[in-house]
Amino acid sequence: MKFRHLGKSGLEVSEIGLGANSFGETGRRDIKESTDTIHAAIDHGINFIDTSNVYAQGKSEEYIGSALRGRRAEMLIGTKFGSMRRQGPNNFGGARNYVLRSVEESLQRLQSDYIDVYMIHRPDSRMPIDETLRTLDDLVRDGKIRYIAGCNFEAWRLVDAQWTAEDNSFAPLAASQFAYSLMTRSAEEEMIPACRKLGIGVIPYLPLAAGLLTGKMNRSGSAPAGTRMSVEQHTADRWITSHNLNLVQKLGDWAHERGHTVLDLAFAWLLAEPIVATVIAGAGSPEQIRQNVNAANWQLTTAERLEVSAIVESNPPENGGPYYSTAGYFHAPTELAPRF
Repeated sequence: MKFRHLGKSGLEVSEIGLGANSFGETGRRDIKESTDTIHAAIDHGINFIDTSNVYAQGKSEEYIGSALRGRRAEMLIGTKFGSMRRQGPNNFGGARNYVLRSVEESLQRLQSDYIDVYMIHRPDSRMPIDETLRTLDDLVRDGKIRYIAGCNFEAWRLVDAQWTAEDNSFAPLAASQFAYSLMTRSAEEEMIPACRKLGIGVIPYLPLAAGLLTGKMNRSGSAPAGTRMSVEQHTADRWITSHNLNLVQKLGDWAHERGHTVLDLAFAWLLAEPIVATVIAGAGSPEQIRQNVNAANWQLTTAERLEVSAIVESNPPENGGPYYSTAGYFHAPTELAPRF
């Protein structure tokens, strides 16, 4: 396993990380599967795990905390706050009151006294970013979090946040997390150049396009049992189209000619971008961990990356979508109870 700095920070993260959004989700990863996967990740050199306080309503963090008892120093934890966990005022967003409550709740679930990378899950468009960044800076000074990152920021918001942090001498953002893969490249227009200019590390999410780039999808588009597309119909409807399946076949053929799989290519193509710090991907077994880690051994040349990019540009993916995800509750009046 090789390691890269998280942006301009001194934190070194493994090129392959572990995504934990499926841990605790009904029909996906129970506590034993999650624990076995985390331990296999550590044993294969992975030192970064990505989660959120809303994944499986907090069970993901709980499972991670349980699995890392006695092994906490072997894994860097990145978790998030800001998305809605429960309905009502002061239960989501970037306000100081909510951030301070969220970090304590996450620390309790993670069974840890610090979080390595604390991420704003989505920027709170209802308020200036100053209040959130000042609170995070206080948490860094208190030792409860080590580094700060943004997730689902538009490029202009990321630049504004970093400028605000610098102007106020707050702890800077070390990384930006957003959708980036061979199937979703919208970040290349503004976000990737912004990260390069600011020295902010990139953490791509959905690097395998929710499983489309694993090579496990057959020509009919049937998803293997237990995978994200098999339990999330809206995800399957988005990604599984005849055009996308044909594109994956073309990419797979290119990879196979060079002795690799399309999964290898998905990771190698991202890692060929120097500003990418770690590529996080879910895994449901130690074998999947091994496959993900082995993929990082393939180093594409600049010419090869351009050749692969040209294949995609000649066959633009369907439903690639924007690189960031927004939440409607940031744009609507807060309610005490959900509408029915």
